[in-house]
Amino acid sequence: MAAGWFYSPSQISRYFATRITSLKPPKNKLRNPYAVLRELTSHQWLMFAAGFLGWTWDSFDFFSVSMTITEISEAFDVSYSDVSWGMTITLMLRSVGAIVFGILADRYGRKWPMIINLGLFIILELCSGFCNTLPQFLGVRALYGIAMGGLFGPAAATALEDLPYEARGILSGLFEMGYATGYLLAAAFYRALVPTTFHGWRSLFWFGAAPPVLIIIFRWYLPETNHFQVMKAQREARANAATNDSSAGGSSFRIFVRDSMRDLRENWVLFVYLVVLMVGFNSCSHGSQDFYATFLKDQADVNATDTTVIIIVGQIGALFGGCILGYISTFFGRRLTMLVCCLFGGAIIPAYILPRSMSLAASAFFQQFFVGGVWGPIPIHLLELSPVALRTFMVGLTYQLGNLGSSASATIQSIIGERYPLPASADGEQRFDYGKVIAIFMGAVWAFIFIFLLLGPEMPQEERDEEAEAAMLLERLRAEGLSLAEIGQRSALGKELDDAYSGNQVDKAETTHIEGV
Repeated sequence: MAAGWFYSPSQISRYFATRITSLKPPKNKLRNPYAVLRELTSHQWLMFAAGFLGWTWDSFDFFSVSMTITEISEAFDVSYSDVSWGMTITLMLRSVGAIVFGILADRYGRKWPMIINLGLFIILELCSGFCNTLPQFLGVRALYGIAMGGLFGPAAATALEDLPYEARGILSGLFEMGYATGYLLAAAFYRALVPTTFHGWRSLFWFGAAPPVLIIIFRWYLPETNHFQVMKAQREARANAATNDSSAGGSSFRIFVRDSMRDLRENWVLFVYLVVLMVGFNSCSHGSQDFYATFLKDQADVNATDTTVIIIVGQIGALFGGCILGYISTFFGRRLTMLVCCLFGGAIIPAYILPRSMSLAASAFFQQFFVGGVWGPIPIHLLELSPVALRTFMVGLTYQLGNLGSSASATIQSIIGERYPLPASADGEQRFDYGKVIAIFMGAVWAFIFIFLLLGPEMPQEERDEEAEAAMLLERLRAEGLSLAEIGQRSALGKELDDAYSGNQVDKAETTHIEGV
C-alpha cells in the first residue's frame, strides 16, 4: 500500500467513495489450480510444508484446552468459565510473543525464531499435563501463549513469501487451514486418548509435546527463505555503501531500525485497521468453535464419539472452504470473496445450533466451510498489505493483537451462557444454553467482519501485477546463475545485472523492484 494512503481529507473522501467499485474482480483468467501448483519448485513445497506443520501444531495445542474443558473442570473442581481462562490468558499473551519473535524474524531470519518457538512448545505442553491446580495450569498456559504468539508470523512468511503469485491464494487458504487441521487432530486424539487412558486429559497434553520434535528437525535442515536472503543482502550492501557517509549510517542493524520506524510511521493507520479486522476474524473462529463441543455434549445430548465425528466433519468443511475460497480470491479479489463468505456464514447460523441429531454434521460442515473460507485469503491478504521491512512483525502482531482483542470470547460466552440455564442432566450436572449464545455471538461477528471488510483496503491490481512480475524475475535471475546474495546486493545498489547466460541485461528499475518480492 502507498504510504500515507489515509491521511488527507481528499484521500479519505476518495477512499470511501471507491469502496464499492474497488470490489470489481481483477481481470485475471481463472486458471486450473493443478496447473498453478505444478509450477512450484521442491524448495517452495518444502518451505510451505514447514510453515504449515508449525501452524497446525500451534492450533492443536490451543484446542487441547477447549476439547478438555469438562475434564479439567472436574479434575480441579472448578467451573467451566474458570477453566476457559486457560484459553483467554493464552490469547491475551500471544501478542507479546508476536512482538518479540516478529522483530527477531525480520532482523535475523524466519528459521531460528520458529525453531525456538517449537522448542518452547515441547517444554510447556509437557508442563500443562503435570499441573495439579488451576493456578498452576493458568500460569503454564500464560507462558505458552507467548510461545504460540511468536509462531504465526515466521510460519506464514516461511510458507508463503517464496511462492509464485498465482499460487499464493490457494496455498494461503491451505496454510490458514492448518488451524482447522490442528482442531481436527485435537478432536481425533481427544477421542483416542482422553476417554481411554488412565491419565485422561493429561495424556492429550503429553502427546502434544512429541510432534514438535519432528517439525524442528524438518525445519533445521531447510534454508532461510529466498525473500529474506535477498532482503538481508540488500541491507548489508546498503550498509557497506554508507560506511563513508556518516549521515546514512554504517550498519545493517541501523538500516533495519530506520526502515522499520519509517514503515511504522507511514502505515500506522493501516496497522490499526488490520488489528481491528483481526479481532473480528479471531472472534469468528472462537465463537463458532470454542464451546461447540460443550454445546454438543451438554445441550444436544451427543455422545463423545458423535461429538468427535461432528467436529471432524466441520473441520473438513473448513479445510475445503479455506483452500477453495483462498484460490478463488486470487482471481475474484480478496475482499469480495470474504464478503460473500460473511453473508453465507450468517445465513447458516440457525442450522448450526437448532437440530438435535446427527444432521448437525452437515450444518457444521457448511458453517465451518465459510469460517474457513473467510479465513483462507487472510494470510496472503496480510502479507500483501504489510510493508516489506516489517512483514513478519506486522503479520504476526496484527493477528495476535486480534487474538488479544478476542481473548475474552470464550469467557464472555461462558458467562452469558450461565445466565441461560437449562434443566439439569440425568446425572444432576448443570447445563447452559450455549446454542443461543453461539447464535447471538456469531451473528454479531459476521456483521462486524462484513462492515470492516467492505470499508477496508486491498492491494490494487497494479501492485498485484508488479508482485507477480517481481517473483518471476527473481526466479529467472536465479536460473541464470545469480545467487540470492548477489541479487540482493546489486538491487540495493541500483546496478544493472548482467545475464550471465543469455547476454541480456536486466533493467535497473526491474532489478530494484525485486525488493518488493
